[in-house]
Amino acid sequence: MNDVSPLATTPHPVKLRIEDFVLLDQAGAFSDYAKSELIEGEILVMNAQHRPHARVKTKLIIAFAEALRAVDTSLEVLSEASVAIPEHSLPEPDIVLTSEAQGSGFIPLSSVALMVEVADSTLNHDLQRKARLYAQAGVAEYWVADVESRILHQLWAPGDAGYAESRQCRFGERMIAETIPGLVIDTSAL
Repeated sequence: MNDVSPLATTPHPVKLRIEDFVLLDQAGAFSDYAKSELIEGEILVMNAQHRPHARVKTKLIIAFAEALRAVDTSLEVLSEASVAIPEHSLPEPDIVLTSEAQGSGFIPLSSVALMVEVADSTLNHDLQRKARLYAQAGVAEYWVADVESRILHQLWAPGDAGYAESRQCRFGERMIAETIPGLVIDTSAL
């Protein structure tokens, strides 16, 4: 016998799924916006990147690429690639370290070793909502580069309540990854 769900008597939000978001994107629903992401079923439109953000992101990508060459790893650095966090999130972090850089489609969550967001106007969002989302999804390590304060936030030890461990370093200092053996990032160029 089929169970019939009772009719909703009050308005309630409906979370979009990744496939819903993709259909809307393919139909051009977001073409007037610089960048859009699906976060916990909600469509979020992001600001265009200004030079300070773009510069820090570019310098970090170069630093990660150089550091990855120095360690024995299959990880590669990608910029602004969508990561599928089933079933309601499709963020596009500024930087992703993944073991599956080649192929088609979105980066599988299981291949992600570290994600980075560069924040000039989104610091609270990146350190709160995105940190919680990434921790609950099991992303081993997450960094947030605070452009204005020139601080790099490092979070690791993910769990349902968020990341259990964190530290900060100023731009110009070395940052040692907690979850990728031997990975040291020189931030002097930032």
